[in-house]
Amino acid sequence: MTWLYLIILIFLLTASYAGLTAAPWLPTKKRDVPRLIAMAEIKPGDKVYDLGCGEGRLVFAAVAKGATAVGIEVSLLPYLVAKIRSFAEPRSKIIFGDFFHKNISSADIVYVFLMEKSYERLKRKFLKELRPGTRVIFHCWKVKGWEDKLIKSDKPEKELGIYVYQI
Repeated sequence: MTWLYLIILIFLLTASYAGLTAAPWLPTKKRDVPRLIAMAEIKPGDKVYDLGCGEGRLVFAAVAKGATAVGIEVSLLPYLVAKIRSFAEPRSKIIFGDFFHKNISSADIVYVFLMEKSYERLKRKFLKELRPGTRVIFHCWKVKGWEDKLIKSDKPEKELGIYVYQI
């Protein structure tokens, strides 16, 4: 029984860490995926990173468009779900860990569905690591101070916004 408690504790601690550093696990709605993929303009051969990928919904949608996709997740339960799903898709890679400590410099496109509190830290990471021309898709909120980098947006009534920035 002690092992069960330990496993539950580990799941809770990783979920808490995720919520405190960037966002709690809140899956992207299935109905938003086609809109996100269209806004990202993913082409075959693109390298897509999903920061805080959860169960990998966007990772696998990007792969379906011909991209190579990498999901990074720190919450253990959604990570395990995504990792198991990734075994069936060789162009996907799911990494356990804190994306703030992972190098994403090879990205062509980065997807973010995180709390606004993490945006300043993300901006610094993106400006340091990403190449000019890399597209960053923020789902939900605009990025303050990046008005000059916004290349398109979509905010239907009663839906979450999608904002595409270019480094």
